[in-house]
Amino acid sequence: MPPRKAVTAPSVPVSAPVPGLPAGALPPRRAARVRQPVAVVPAEPEATQGSTDLIVESITSAIVERRLMPGTKLAEQKIADIFAVSRTLVRQALNQLSRDHLVTLTPARGACVATPSVEEARQVFEVRALVESAMVQQLCARITPAQVAQLRAHLRHEQAAIARTDVPGRTRLLADFHVLLARQLGNEVLAQLLADLLRRSSLIALMYQSSHSAQHSQQEHVAIVDAIERRDAKAATRLMSEHLNSVERNLQLDPRTPDLAAALRPQGSP
Repeated sequence: MPPRKAVTAPSVPVSAPVPGLPAGALPPRRAARVRQPVAVVPAEPEATQGSTDLIVESITSAIVERRLMPGTKLAEQKIADIFAVSRTLVRQALNQLSRDHLVTLTPARGACVATPSVEEARQVFEVRALVESAMVQQLCARITPAQVAQLRAHLRHEQAAIARTDVPGRTRLLADFHVLLARQLGNEVLAQLLADLLRRSSLIALMYQSSHSAQHSQQEHVAIVDAIERRDAKAATRLMSEHLNSVERNLQLDPRTPDLAAALRPQGSP
């Protein structure tokens, strides 16, 4: 019986050396590539929020600057066309304005600029008197020369707007004066509260304003700043209270109801 031949295993070719690996070492196996599904990127919420904020700011400015009167209807589709947005965004803006008491939403009529009552007007000025008297009292204790300079610059802007008969500009500046005082205390919550009250005051002024002089208000602002600069808390508190009373007094919150007989009597009759 012939002897068996030895069987040798076939030689395995060695691959070329891989940089970074020892000679003869095999490179690691690559993981199978998994195809990831294409993600759908939603619209950025910042863009949506920005459109809503723009509508809110535009309507608020129009109210504060007396370009939109109380009771004005705010049609959703018309506003959507103006801002080139969907009615959903307009509805969001109107809901926010409703929470700020600047817009009234009713199922039958839709949205319209709010019409504050006489009682609401009195309550708004009562809250303002409480808040702003305490505010100037605190400010007298901590006012800095730089802040006084800022107030003086604001007063000059008020005066310039009055001189050029810029009614929207002077209206906003006269209101911003009070917010500026709050911000100088470093209390942003107080500043926001006051800004909300001032927006409501603008609506009240639209409904009940008389021939109140903007020039007179501006002069009262100057006197308040003078007292704050002197750090005279007592005078500043008194002047702020008198200023708010003057503004409220010049609103026709108590319109005189004429006697019917007198109203119907022909002119010239005894």
